[in-house]
Amino acid sequence: MNQARRTFLKGTAVAVAMLSGVLKVGKAFALEWNSAAFTAKKLDEALKSSGYEGAAASDDILIKVPEIAENGALVPVEATSNIPGTTSIAIFSDKNPNPMIAEFNFMNGAEPFISVRIKMAETAPVRIMVKANGKVYTNSRDVKVTAGGCGG
Repeated sequence: MNQARRTFLKGTAVAVAMLSGVLKVGKAFALEWNSAAFTAKKLDEALKSSGYEGAAASDDILIKVPEIAENGALVPVEATSNIPGTTSIAIFSDKNPNPMIAEFNFMNGAEPFISVRIKMAETAPVRIMVKANGKVYTNSRDVKVTAGGCGG
């Protein structure tokens, strides 16, 4: 697809939405982005910046990932939190250039379930972190990456 056309159409759609009052300027795409957490180069820095440090281990976080990922560019990850009061789920991969991969927030009793494909640089644990009732929980699974991760 022509990139210039795509950019034009996207800009036009946003402009129409703002003019019609559907979107408000400054809040068009995201409420907040935690730059420090997503750009951190080390796991401990990412955990601290995102508020997930000091997590307690929990088997109430169910993780479905492959033991061996033949393509590190497309690693399927599913996670469910059975912890009551879950407000967010985040994904971290220890050896990625930026360990924090994603964070999902849940409101109004939404089911705390995620299903995504992530990019992994190399063999490492995939950590699922959960915030619930003012506390932080974690569970992890090791994934062996055989080719095509974000490291090359």
